[in-house]
Amino acid sequence: MEVSLPVPAHVRRHLVEFLVESSSLQLLASPIVKYTALSFFADRFLPSLPCFLQGNTNPNWLLNPLRESNLQLFALISIWISSKIHDTRPLSVTSLKSLGDNLIVDQHFTTRDFAIAELVFMEVLRFEIGASQIAFQFLEDLLIQFRELSRIGELVSFHLCTEIMDLLYETEEISELFFTPYALAASVLVTAYVLSVPKQEWEFPVLPWVCRL
Repeated sequence: MEVSLPVPAHVRRHLVEFLVESSSLQLLASPIVKYTALSFFADRFLPSLPCFLQGNTNPNWLLNPLRESNLQLFALISIWISSKIHDTRPLSVTSLKSLGDNLIVDQHFTTRDFAIAELVFMEVLRFEIGASQIAFQFLEDLLIQFRELSRIGELVSFHLCTEIMDLLYETEEISELFFTPYALAASVLVTAYVLSVPKQEWEFPVLPWVCRL
């Protein structure tokens, strides 16, 4: 299926769900690998495509025409790059190709296609793949600080935090409300606090504390 630009919200949602399922359930990637991949793909790659293609008179065949199956390939590429950054033993292209063969039904990609797609992905990102501004890293730091300051912090579910963050990434209209990864992380923590901690246990002014950070 060909995709118009900017990528429609329902297609973006399907792609994010594909990335989350591929990284968490299929590849068993660590949370930091998954969320770095989400940052690369959903926060940077997809929004950068219109401008990149507008200034490129001869785009690579993976971008012209732009198909949902090709974007699924780029989602796997984002996981691959993230794994290279964070994992001592990164995911192999063989494992990613095998997963692509099973999950991408509209097109078959070769190992060489994965290598080409990685280069195209990096070109769209202008080879800027810094991973220091990842919301998940800020969330981990905030949760550690919270637990050091109050025993109530132990009641905040880390799993719920990741579920909330997944939902925010899947819902573009919501994620656009957060202008920085830090704001997203703080909002996730406050939401998880409200949902995890019984109301009668609310002893710590978490919202003012987060706002002061």
